[in-house]
Amino acid sequence: MNSLIAEVKQIQSVDNLNIVKFDFAGLTLSMMSLELNSNIKIGTKVKLGTKPTHIAIAKEFKGEVSYSNQLNAKILHIENGKLLSSVKLEIKNTILESIITKESSERMILHVNDEVTAFIKANELSILEVLDD
Repeated sequence: MNSLIAEVKQIQSVDNLNIVKFDFAGLTLSMMSLELNSNIKIGTKVKLGTKPTHIAIAKEFKGEVSYSNQLNAKILHIENGKLLSSVKLEIKNTILESIITKESSERMILHVNDEVTAFIKANELSILEVLDD
């Protein structure tokens, strides 16, 4: 599980649906949630999580896409297996792992030090821990 430390900066709620915006090292991240812990308030520091298989990668991305979280990243390491590739990304001094197919890694001609865009859907981001109550 990947984790990022962030601070809650906005909460929008309609019925049971919540859209929460976070400040992660000066970048805005969005999370969609059907349940929100009552401890979560604006200014709360949290640890966010997402699975490596939930981080998509684009190289030389231009245009619009529905992913709420689009983060500029640098590739630190690539490990190709028989079917999958583990791609270690650095985003604002935080290391995240993306698991993609080996075929995608080869088609995109990914290399260490490449600048890429990492995508995380808002519903694939979750609060793992409240760091200050």
